[in-house]
Amino acid sequence: MHEYLEIGKIVSTHGVRGEVKVIPLTDDPKRYYKLKWVYVGNHYFIEKYNIENIRISGNTVILKFKEANDMNKAELLKGLFVKVDRKHAVKLPEDTFFICDLIGCTVYEESDGRKLGILDDVIKTGSNDVYVIKAENGKEILIPALKSVVKKVLIKDKKMWVLLPEGLVEDGF
Repeated sequence: MHEYLEIGKIVSTHGVRGEVKVIPLTDDPKRYYKLKWVYVGNHYFIEKYNIENIRISGNTVILKFKEANDMNKAELLKGLFVKVDRKHAVKLPEDTFFICDLIGCTVYEESDGRKLGILDDVIKTGSNDVYVIKAENGKEILIPALKSVVKKVLIKDKKMWVLLPEGLVEDGF
């Protein structure tokens, strides 16, 4: 499991006082209002930043960090991710999971136990997520993330069992 969860991506600066524009990677951007500090980084480094101000503008979050007082410092943050550690992550309802924990799960067909592939991506469609399963032969299966389809998930074991709707997968897949 990932120690840090990405809740946004810094896409640009905003103004000249060091604010940054963040695309939220969370279902509820208002969760930013509860944060006093976050981590900012990528796969290679991470650094703690204290939040001075937060506003939501349309589909973006505008953050002002105490450590970035001008546009030049804010420019250095462009392309990095805003992260929280698991201790400060939102509590999820039962039977819901963080996308980063689902990615990499081995997916099995519940009815016959056959391995379908590895969960490679999650597409957010608005109504329900769609899981992209990459089979060993390179083909992809798109599975709706519905309780009627996803029967069991064991995050610690990185395994998932699904009951595929009739006709979703070609014969001989």
